[in-house]
Amino acid sequence: MAQQVEKMIPVKKLVWALAAAGVLGAAGGALAMRNAKVTPVSDSAATTPAQAGEAQVAAVTTPLANAAAPAANFTPPPAGMPDFAQIAAAQGPAVVNISVSGTVKTRAARVPQIDPDDPFYEFFRRFGVPGMPGGPNGGGEGGSREIRGQGSGFIVSADGVILTNAHVVQDAQEVVVKLTDRREFRAKVLGSDKSTDVAVLKIEAKNLPTVHLGATRDLRVGEWVLAIGSPFGFENSVSAGVISAKGRSLGPDESRVPFLQTDVAINPGNSGGPLFNARGEVVGINSQIYSASGGYQGLSFAIPVEVANKVRQQIEKGGKVQHAKLGVMVQEVNQGFADSFKLDRPEGALVANVEENGPAAKAGLRSGDVILGFKGQRIVSSGDLPALVDQSLPGDKVDIEVWRNGKRETITATLGDANEKGAKLAKAGGDADGDHAKLGLALRPLQPEERRQLGTRDGLLIQEVGEGSAAARAGVRPGDVLLAVNGTPVQSVEQVRGAVKGAEKSVALLVQRGADKIFVPVRIG
Repeated sequence: MAQQVEKMIPVKKLVWALAAAGVLGAAGGALAMRNAKVTPVSDSAATTPAQAGEAQVAAVTTPLANAAAPAANFTPPPAGMPDFAQIAAAQGPAVVNISVSGTVKTRAARVPQIDPDDPFYEFFRRFGVPGMPGGPNGGGEGGSREIRGQGSGFIVSADGVILTNAHVVQDAQEVVVKLTDRREFRAKVLGSDKSTDVAVLKIEAKNLPTVHLGATRDLRVGEWVLAIGSPFGFENSVSAGVISAKGRSLGPDESRVPFLQTDVAINPGNSGGPLFNARGEVVGINSQIYSASGGYQGLSFAIPVEVANKVRQQIEKGGKVQHAKLGVMVQEVNQGFADSFKLDRPEGALVANVEENGPAAKAGLRSGDVILGFKGQRIVSSGDLPALVDQSLPGDKVDIEVWRNGKRETITATLGDANEKGAKLAKAGGDADGDHAKLGLALRPLQPEERRQLGTRDGLLIQEVGEGSAAARAGVRPGDVLLAVNGTPVQSVEQVRGAVKGAEKSVALLVQRGADKIFVPVRIG
């Protein structure tokens, strides 16, 4: 039976899939989005985004204001349960609805991949694809299109400073903030940071209600949390759940954020809204969901409030955000690597590559080191390191605990400025499972010209990988360059044989594949 693969989808992308399917009007709820297609509700005669939104709202039935209240049968919550009603009443007025609009440029359609001798080739080359941008009835030579979206945010200071997601206001020329008292303000985007997905807005108002900021340090897995936002445009909607996990890494592109995972129902329009703990304090900004269907399936992720507040402080102070950089590429330590490096357990961040002349290189870090601690905090997963580095500032001096040659050492590094990217996560080269087998590699020394091209003094070219061998099962490929075994550089076949002979269960091969260097665990016993 085929295994279903789930894909993590940012909230910002879901609404356009719904709009394309005719489920959701573009004005009915999502975010500021790139490459958006404005689609009215399929059963509506509306011809404009505004009409589509009106048609959708008209379909919602609300109770009469003077209708008789149901019989009082309220049962107080059990001891220890949070009073969600009190949190919503006290903090809800500081939660805002954000509407955005703007235009983005479109490009002309490319010529279809057809044979140049085809009689229609010249037509498509000159006029483009009918109905597509750049083609007949499709906007001429590119052009522009309108974008509309909705999201959420929350007020953090009484003079009108608001936090939300960066993707909510991306590409927006106009941002309108609506309060719970129905007042509307045009907002100025003070700044945004794509790498953490945090944006700071400002409206001209005074004496506004504000949220109370909490902390995630003492937040426990299983603790109750509450979200307030505008899912699908339904303003000030409340949903509740628990903290499912802390410190989640969602991949290399978002490794700076140690996400909070919850089971709170989050949908398009919730993006940028606050996540409250049981004491009514904001502990995160709702940002993404994980879904195989495109809808909420019980997994949602929030940006910790400490990350958001750091971004806010930097933007308010200088208008831009700085991120620290260590200058290493790291990968996960699995059981095979733990056996190879003689670690008690598979934990830490394995240094696969060190940026030349970067902060790590200047501090003496090298490939094969396993980072176990950073600024006194334990590194369990490789994803812990980039988030901890990003919580520092360029120029900070930090102590790094590493595992090298079977013992612990402490190295002091001065962090650099990340500019665009900080520590990276490397993907392992393959599966390390296997039976008792030889390494199965045919090796030869590198020629002088090859060494110059690769910029290395060490290494052996892997000419062949034995079919069914331990190295083949681990993902080693012909053409890879073997640089080190268990962290020790190799220059001869004899060195490799000696290292493999002395290994008990597995060996960690550092290979260079193109411009990338990765460790590959090979099970040999």
